[in-house]
Amino acid sequence: MQPLEGIRVLDFSHALAGPYCTLLLADYGAEVYKLEARSGDMGRGWGPPFAGGEASFFLGLNRGKRGISIDLKKPEGLELCLRVIERMDVAIENFRPGTMDRLGLGYERLRERNPRLVYCSISGYGQEGPARDEAAMDLVMQGSSGLLSITGTAEGESVRCGYGVTDVTAGLFAAMGILLALGARESTGKGQLVDVSMLDCMISTMTSNYMGHLGSGIVPRPMGTAFPTVVPYRVFHTKDRAIGIAVGSEKLWSAFCGVIERQELEKHPDYETNAARIRNRGTLEPLLDEVFRQRPAGEWMERLQAAGIPASPVRNFQEVVEDPQCEVRRMFPTLDHPTAGAHRVTGTPVKLSETPGGPGAPAPLLGQHTRSALRELLGLDETAIGALAANGAIFEG
Repeated sequence: MQPLEGIRVLDFSHALAGPYCTLLLADYGAEVYKLEARSGDMGRGWGPPFAGGEASFFLGLNRGKRGISIDLKKPEGLELCLRVIERMDVAIENFRPGTMDRLGLGYERLRERNPRLVYCSISGYGQEGPARDEAAMDLVMQGSSGLLSITGTAEGESVRCGYGVTDVTAGLFAAMGILLALGARESTGKGQLVDVSMLDCMISTMTSNYMGHLGSGIVPRPMGTAFPTVVPYRVFHTKDRAIGIAVGSEKLWSAFCGVIERQELEKHPDYETNAARIRNRGTLEPLLDEVFRQRPAGEWMERLQAAGIPASPVRNFQEVVEDPQCEVRRMFPTLDHPTAGAHRVTGTPVKLSETPGGPGAPAPLLGQHTRSALRELLGLDETAIGALAANGAIFEG
């Protein structure tokens, strides 16, 4: 038995934030029905790379889900969807606020059909407030949340975080919100609206950064790979490649001075405490830059690890994929798709000892499970399903 076995999810979402949320739910046993229009999730076209006509982006985010296609603009399709909702525990969407209401599938209407429904809406700025109706994409939200203002070079150039951090963070919080609402339903018997704002999520995840600003009044700026409250904590270039080093305590500082064979720095009044090192990073970091360039990364890594100092080479994706640690942790399993064939995906991040979860079936073809889902959920026979297909209310892949 999986932890979310028996939970049914109707997934209206597209692109990244919503699909990442339902990916997690599916990996841990929820039965996720991915509902798409005939045009399909926009993520199906986000490539290259493509495999068998399917975007690798889509394959990775939608594994383990059952694909159904209903035309929500047809009365028959809308009513069919409302009947499906009655069988669901969760519905999730990530359109601009108001879109689902215009389709006739807003929260108020759906809870009339199913009072136990947990309805999750992910948007850029939330379901209320002056920015409610503004369009949102990851880059925009990195700027709007303040993240871009602290991510970049020490010279002040802003740099986008290398992955869709605002989308993925919203997906994580959405999954948490859904689980919280399902837990509350156990006591109340009622579902509720889960309102997830990408802006809110990013502010929350940058708590330590914002507390630095709220506590000091100083507006932070980009620092490259450095960290405002710990020194040394950044990437250094060695003789052959870059490594990241984090010296987060005075005990580690003592060991670090031994590793670099500069014991005189340990008790130097300019560097003996973290606060002193922060004040004097302008002299300390150039000194350390020169030290690290004298030896190759492999030699430094041996020394640092032997002393218990957190450090890692700055690895590329291929190095991570080939890492034996990732093999043991099952982080790049292989699935077999009907058109894309065998392909690797990312694994589940949370390991549960008794109900482990994990990637199940590959991502669905567009409308692949429409017929079987309608039989199982609503008990429709082949004649009824055929009539819906004939008038275009449903699409079968």
